[in-house]
Amino acid sequence: MSQPKRYTITAALPYANGPLHIGHMAGVYVPSDIYARFLRRKGKDVAFIGGSDEHGIPITIRAKKEGVTPQDIVDRYHENIKNTLANFGVTFDIYSRTTSDKHREVAQDFFKTLYDNNKFTEDITEQFYDEDAHEFLADRYIRGECPKCGNPDAYGDQCEKCGSTLSPEELINPRSALSGNTPIRKETKNWYLPLDQYQDFLSKWILEGHKNDWKSSVYGQVKSWLDDGLKPRAMTRDLNWGIPVPVDGAEGKVMYVWFDAPIGYISFTQEWAEQNGKNWKDYWQNEETKLVHFIGKDNIVFHCIIFPTMMKAHGDYIMPDNVPANEFLNLEDDKISTSRNWAVWAHEYLEDFPNQQDTLRYVLTANMPENKDNNFTWKDFQTKNNSELVGILGNFINRVMVLSHKYYEGIVPTKTIEFEELTEIKYFAKRIGDHLEKYEFRAALTEYMNLARLGNQFLQAQEPWKKGDDPEAVKGIMYTATQIAAALGQLGEPFIPFASEKILAMMNVEKMSWDDLESTDEFVKAGHQLGQSELIFAKIEDEAIEAQINKLNESKVKNNMTNPNAEPQKELISFDDFQKMDIRIGTILEAKKVEKADKLFELKVDTGMDVRTIVSGIAEHFTLEEIVGKQAMVLTNLAPRKIRGIESNGMLLFADKADGKLTFVNPEEETPNGVQVG
Repeated sequence: MSQPKRYTITAALPYANGPLHIGHMAGVYVPSDIYARFLRRKGKDVAFIGGSDEHGIPITIRAKKEGVTPQDIVDRYHENIKNTLANFGVTFDIYSRTTSDKHREVAQDFFKTLYDNNKFTEDITEQFYDEDAHEFLADRYIRGECPKCGNPDAYGDQCEKCGSTLSPEELINPRSALSGNTPIRKETKNWYLPLDQYQDFLSKWILEGHKNDWKSSVYGQVKSWLDDGLKPRAMTRDLNWGIPVPVDGAEGKVMYVWFDAPIGYISFTQEWAEQNGKNWKDYWQNEETKLVHFIGKDNIVFHCIIFPTMMKAHGDYIMPDNVPANEFLNLEDDKISTSRNWAVWAHEYLEDFPNQQDTLRYVLTANMPENKDNNFTWKDFQTKNNSELVGILGNFINRVMVLSHKYYEGIVPTKTIEFEELTEIKYFAKRIGDHLEKYEFRAALTEYMNLARLGNQFLQAQEPWKKGDDPEAVKGIMYTATQIAAALGQLGEPFIPFASEKILAMMNVEKMSWDDLESTDEFVKAGHQLGQSELIFAKIEDEAIEAQINKLNESKVKNNMTNPNAEPQKELISFDDFQKMDIRIGTILEAKKVEKADKLFELKVDTGMDVRTIVSGIAEHFTLEEIVGKQAMVLTNLAPRKIRGIESNGMLLFADKADGKLTFVNPEEETPNGVQVG
């Protein structure tokens, strides 16, 4: 498409079960924002669409773990993610969410259209079912022994110990994560999108139509899927969290999250259009519109095969012109891992480095994993800030402003000499624009910094401070240097918007269109009054970097612990101290509640030496019926003390689990009362 009339830009919907990290920012949100900002400066009609993906199994798992509702989880992280992106200057035209009423309405209408036009197939299959929980079990809710490495707690879709991809049927001794019981196989009906029927369409559209303009990594992954042959894929699930399937016979079923989520791009556009007096169909159903999806490489199949098939089946939608998926960003030569807390969290960065959003945007763009996985290190972050942003860009702008005020009280002098550097500026603008058009963000940023280098080299070579006897030459030098500085303020906006805004404010100029930047030699007129200089970038000291490295090292230490949630070790005791404790096996013979004390039980315990009374604060964790007859470890030589008027002669020993519940510490087999432990 040579000259689109408008652009629809989508950024992969972040999953609302945790905050964003630098991998998300480098992979999707920084590049998509650079592109959207650039197109707006070109005067294009742009709809930049984003929002939170709020359905799916991981959210329900997190909710169960925390003892809250899935809605509580998504409400928390939607706000966290939305605020983080806004604070980094990501300029979405709308940032919405898939739990909205509008999205539910649009997604259900989309599903119903495909259903009414017989675009789905139906199939009855056997799936794992928990009879106690009365639920079909998604793969993540099935645990068992990994057949590859023997890990006893592998998931139904993956073993996190050896990394193997699994299916629930492969697990040895599968059990439900909901009840712990062995699940049964039960028949259920689901609706499938017959991807195989669209194989020829996808092959022609992508393999023939985009052989030369899509990234090789994207093209290659799609080709691999098509070469293997596509198969029908279920678009419904037996769950209670998601968008209900709006057809008869689908009670208790919701849409597959990868059916519902990409429709979010459409529903959010409709929401934005209604708020701004636009026609949403222009942005999704008009061939003069260019649709671009910004995603990470793990989402290629969904955006290049499943979602296009959905839109083709519907019949009214345009196909994406490009899907410039990025590879992964590593952290300190290791894969980013949220479960291991091996990440730089974007919202924490904002707290640790206030008002330095542009530094991270700059470093992530410079290290953007466009064609292969790349690496982020804190030392490189510091070097790029101190050497490039402070030492090259900031230094040049500051020198121009200081010299302009020193020589001309901040008034731009006239052009007395035609330096070749002046005519070069527009070619930088053209090269930067050409790279951005082709999603080559690293190359575009390199060109931008080369212009800042040119400015420094120009000042250093011309040395206006040594030409006091030639005022006309000084005017020509400072006029040219001021034009370069103003151009840097203009051209930096897609990459470092906060700094760009500062530079333009200092120079007292308005933003120009990108087309003007590519055609003019004058970015600020002679006689124009400049404002006052201010610090654009601050040097980052070693202490700040060491603090971040130490934070990662703490995560590494914790990851090497067998139980990262374990309490720290208490102070050391001597062997003699331990020898003083008399711990024996005992049996609880009787139990009753202590009056006016919700947490206390009065127990009769046979210690093998005697039957004694022990008061124990375990009423919140067990019922009376559960503990009578239980064997337990008893500290028998603890000094007696009165609790609620009852003399307690000893203490029962329990383990405190991660969820805060107590569990008995007792022998595997029944043991005679009075046997000593130690």
